[in-house]
Amino acid sequence: MIRSSARLCGWLLLALIAIATLAPIGLRPQTGGPAWIERFAAFLVMGATFAVGYPARTLRVACLMAIAALGLELGQTLSPDRHARSADAMEKLLGGVAGVVVASGVDRRRNVAPPRGF
Repeated sequence: MIRSSARLCGWLLLALIAIATLAPIGLRPQTGGPAWIERFAAFLVMGATFAVGYPARTLRVACLMAIAALGLELGQTLSPDRHARSADAMEKLLGGVAGVVVASGVDRRRNVAPPRGF
């Protein structure tokens, strides 16, 4: 149940992030914080969600984060009021991969058997 919910949430997050990334700049949601933190955090949550949903496919999920980060950043070149920057792509990529690493590490620690006896 958790994995299927995480999968659905991951794909929904990807769609929402794609819309926010490719929409005109005036429609981009803002938290009031620095844009680099917004980008990093959005991809961090998405990467962690996908990692929970697909625990046996960590490398594929990390690759998906890289493709999403780079692809969405390149997609901004199609809009006249948006700009694609390599620094923005790296923030997204690092956030996504960090989310995968953290969620995978938590999952592995949770599945490790506790030591026996004293």
